Amino acid sequence: MQLPAEAVAATVLIEVVRVSAPPPKKGVPYPGRAVAHWTGSEAAEALTLIENLPGSQQHRCGFSPGWSVRAYEDSLDLALFEAAFCFRCHEVRMHGTAVPAALATQFFDADTPPAQALLGLFRAATT
Repeated sequence: MQLPAEAVAATVLIEVVRVSAPPPKKGVPYPGRAVAHWTGSEAAEALTLIENLPGSQQHRCGFSPGWSVRAYEDSLDLALFEAAFCFRCHEVRMHGTAVPAALATQFFDADTPPAQALLGLFRAATT
């Protein structure tokens, strides 16, 4: 999967969100509870897993993401990007100040080791 390279380089904090509903409109944060904040090696590991998600074909489920990550730079002001993951339809939707339109919707193979490792990190964040 492709992330905005400059945003990845600037990321100092990742907020993990357990998504509870669709956003009220396009381009706003996904509602839900922040379950973890990752910095340093934890943030780097998560970004590496995301970047290593192999591409896939679209599956139909209606896009119902369970998790999102929000990446922040030093100022912790607005998120550089938010990526919401649906492990059923293998779709990721991204938005944010650093996300070009070409990267806004991508598909990943949710059955691969990197995807399962990422899902494991998300699940571990809620315990």
